[in-house]
Amino acid sequence: MPNWLQLMADSLGPLLWAGLIFTIPLTLLSFAFGLALGLVTAIARLFGPAPVTAIARFYVWVIRGTPLLVQLFVIFYGLPSIGILLDAFPAALIGFTLNIGAYSSEIIRAVISSVPKGQWEAAYSIGMSWRQAMSRTILPQAGRVAVPPLSNTFISLVKDTSLAAAITVPELFQAAQRIVATTYEPLILYIEAALIYLALSSVLSALQVRLERRFARYGGMLEANA
Repeated sequence: MPNWLQLMADSLGPLLWAGLIFTIPLTLLSFAFGLALGLVTAIARLFGPAPVTAIARFYVWVIRGTPLLVQLFVIFYGLPSIGILLDAFPAALIGFTLNIGAYSSEIIRAVISSVPKGQWEAAYSIGMSWRQAMSRTILPQAGRVAVPPLSNTFISLVKDTSLAAAITVPELFQAAQRIVATTYEPLILYIEAALIYLALSSVLSALQVRLERRFARYGGMLEANA
C-alpha cells in the first residue's frame, strides 16, 4: 500500500471520531437552538412592539454584518477580559447559535410574510386566536416553503463548524491539524478532511431532495383538497 494511502487509512478513524463526537453534535445543537432563536426573532420583527422589533433588527444587523470567525473570537477570547469565561465547545455553540438565529430569522420572516392574508382571515373566522392561527395554519404553510433555504443553511453549518478549530474545539478539522503536526503531510490530511465534509454534505443534500419532494406532494394534496 502506498504511504499516502496508508496515512489516510490510519487517520480516518481519528477524523471520523472527532466528527462524531464534536462536529455532528455541534451542528445539530447549533441548528436546533438557532432555529428556535430565529423563529422568536422573526415573530418579534413581524408582530412585536416597536422596542422589541428594534432590538431584533439590531441583533440581525450585527450578526449578518460581521464575520462568523470574528464572532467566535469575541465570545471565546474577548469575553474573558470582562470576566466571562467559557469553555471552547459552549463558546462555539453560542457563536453558531447566534449566527444561525440571525440568518434563519430572515428566512422565517420571509416565508411567514409570504402566506396570504386570507389564511389569517380564514383562521380568525372559525374562532382561532392569534396563537392558534400561527401554530395551526400559518407555520405549517410557511414551513413547507422554508424547507429548501433552511436545509441549505444546515448544510452550510456543517462546513462552517470547521471554524471552531480556531477556538480550540477538537472537531474534525482540528483533528486533521493535529495529525498534520505530527506527520507533516498537510496536503493528504486536508484533502481527506475535505472529502469527509464532502461526504456529509452529499448525504444531507440527498436527504434535502427527498424532504422537498415529500413536502411538495403534501402541498399538492392540500391544494387538491382545498
